[in-house]
Amino acid sequence: MNYRLPVGFVTLLIAVAGCSGVANLPSGPGNQTAFSPAVLVSGRTVRSRPGASANFQVVYTFQDSADGGNPFAGLTIDRAGNLYGTTSSGGSGYGTAFELKNTAKGYKYVVLHTFAGGSDGANPYARLMPGAGGKLYGTTVNGGGGAGTVFELLPGKAPRSERVLYAFTQSVQGANPSAGDLTIDSNGAIYGTTQYGGAYGQGTVFKLSPSKGVDKEKVLYSFGANSYDGTQPYAGVTLDRAGNIYGTAALGGQGYGTVFELTPSKSGWTEQIIHTFGNVSDGGTPYAGLSFDAQGNLFGATTQGPGSAGGTFFELTPANGSWSFNTIYSLPGWGISGEFRTAYLDPNDNIFGTTHCDGQYSSGSVYELQRSGSTYNYVDLYDFTGGTDGQYVFSNPAFDSHGNIFGTTNVGGSGYGVVWEVRAAGKNRRAPRVTSTVPG
Repeated sequence: MNYRLPVGFVTLLIAVAGCSGVANLPSGPGNQTAFSPAVLVSGRTVRSRPGASANFQVVYTFQDSADGGNPFAGLTIDRAGNLYGTTSSGGSGYGTAFELKNTAKGYKYVVLHTFAGGSDGANPYARLMPGAGGKLYGTTVNGGGGAGTVFELLPGKAPRSERVLYAFTQSVQGANPSAGDLTIDSNGAIYGTTQYGGAYGQGTVFKLSPSKGVDKEKVLYSFGANSYDGTQPYAGVTLDRAGNIYGTAALGGQGYGTVFELTPSKSGWTEQIIHTFGNVSDGGTPYAGLSFDAQGNLFGATTQGPGSAGGTFFELTPANGSWSFNTIYSLPGWGISGEFRTAYLDPNDNIFGTTHCDGQYSSGSVYELQRSGSTYNYVDLYDFTGGTDGQYVFSNPAFDSHGNIFGTTNVGGSGYGVVWEVRAAGKNRRAPRVTSTVPG
C-alpha cells in the first residue's frame, strides 16, 4: 500500500511498510535567516536550543474534517507562542489555514480560513509567513486562475478575511507555487518561486509589488533557458543586503539540481549558477532552500546522496567573486529520504533539521548537527514511529522563545498528520490540552 503525497504536480510515492518507496520526479534522474526564517521570535533569531535529552509530545492530531488534514508545511510562531500553519486537505476538501492559540489552559485550535478550491485558491503546501500589521501571507498550488495563488489573511477574528494578491495561470507568468516559503522585504515586496510556467515551462522566480487593488507581478527569471540551467524550484529564495537573490532548483543542471544567484541590473536580472549537483560527494536534488550565516556563507541541503545515501548539508563560501562548495555532512538514510525543508541555522552555526522519511522507523526524524570546530556531530532528537506520533515530516523546525521545536507530519496520528513538539532539555512537559474551534 502506498500513500500518494502531492508536491505541487509532483507525486511522492512512499511505501508505508518500511518507507521503501521512491520519489517520482517530474522530468529527471525556505528571509534572511532561512535555514529558514524558521522562526523569528519578536524579530530575532532564537538562540536557545534543545539538548540530547529532549522530550517529545503530540500537540494536535488532525481529523481531515473541518479542521483540515495532511499538513505539508511547517509552522510559524509569534512572540506569544501561537502556532500558525496550513493543511493541504480537509476543510471543504481544499485545505485550511489554522492557528493553535497558546493559552494558560493549553492550545486552542482555530481555523483561520477554509479554502473553497476556486478563485480563493486550493491546496496550500507552504507555510504562513508573517507580515506587517498582523497579516499572514502564503501560497496555494492550485485554484486561483487554475495554477495557484499568493494570498493574504487580514488580521481580525477567525475566520479571517482572505485577499488573493495574485492568481497564477498556466502561462509565462509562472504556475503552481509549490513548497517554497515567501520572502517579504522591508518595502513589503513579496518574492517567491513557481514550480512550472515561465518562458520555458520549468518554473520562475517572481516578485509581487504592493499596489492598490491586485498586486503587480513580475517574473524575475524563467528556468530552463539552456541545457545546463536548473529547473523546477521547490524552495523559496533568500535575499542578501545588496538585493541579490539566492536559491535552489530541484532538477536540471546534470540532472540533480543547482544553486543559483540572481543579480539585478538596469536591463533585468542575470543568473549565475553557483553549483551544479552531480550526486557524488555533493549529493543531489535540493528541495530545501538556502540561508546565510553571520559571515556571509551560504548553507543548504540536498534530499539524496551521495549516491544512494540520505542527503547532504553543504556550505558555499564567497571568495573573489566566486563561491567555494564544501560538503559539511552526509546524512544517514537511503535514496531520497533526507532533508525536504529548509533547516534552521543558529548563531553558532549549529543546524537543526528534519528528514521526511529517514530515522529508525523510516518515518521521519528531528535532529541537530552540532558544530565542533570544522566538523559536525549528528544528534538524533526524535525518530517518528509512524503511529500516533505521526509519519513523514515535510516540516521545517520552528522554535519558540524557550528553545522548544515544533513541526508537523503529513500522515500518522489518526491518518491525517499531527502537530508535534520536541521540548528542550530541562523544561517541564506541559500536557498538550487542545480545544477546537472549527466551523460547522
